Amino acid sequence: MNDTGTAAAEESLGATMERLGREAVAAAAVLARTATRVKDAALAAAAARLRADAAAVLDANARDMDAARAKGLSPAMLDRLRLDAARVEQMALGLEAIAALPDPIGTVLAEWTRPNGLRIQRVRVPLGVVGIIYEARPNVTADAAALCLKSGNAAILRGGSEALRSNQIIATCVHAGLESAGLPAVGVQVLATRDRAAVGALLAQAGLVDVIVPRGGKGLIERVSREARMP
Repeated sequence: MNDTGTAAAEESLGATMERLGREAVAAAAVLARTATRVKDAALAAAAARLRADAAAVLDANARDMDAARAKGLSPAMLDRLRLDAARVEQMALGLEAIAALPDPIGTVLAEWTRPNGLRIQRVRVPLGVVGIIYEARPNVTADAAALCLKSGNAAILRGGSEALRSNQIIATCVHAGLESAGLPAVGVQVLATRDRAAVGALLAQAGLVDVIVPRGGKGLIERVSREARMP
């Protein structure tokens, strides 16, 4: 690709990331006001969908595994990527476990009364849009989506390219759970690209993404620390 083509591709990716960010901001406003029972219902429905679609999840993962072997990934990386029936069930149980946790939103962390009688409280509220960048483990897609949803945040998730097919089908299960509870599916977005430039485009979305969480090795953490334009 020539320089003009490269610039056009980067511009297109940036525009796409901005659109996803704006959709996430709108969803975050809804999720921040969502009752606990509705969030829990969405998580339970996502768990049920994971179980119902287990065969499709395993098929997508098998294709990721074939591609990863062809690329010569290490046995340790292959094990992180691999899903089986037990691991799919663990993902579903994880969604249900998060649903069973107390809702952190609205918790009073501290309170005091001023001499003039004014009562002040420090209350836990959602962050807004949380971006999470992680490596080969597809179960992180379910875990991260569930934790963000439970805490009233929208999520933009960028998993490892090796797990793209697995992550996308897990995302469809989460979306089904959100929609069944009347919540916007764009409250959880999983980037559907292997383009490594997507990480940089996500890190540049200051004003749309409120916080970035890296989950991976030293290199990933250093890159996020260096390039992120948000906390």
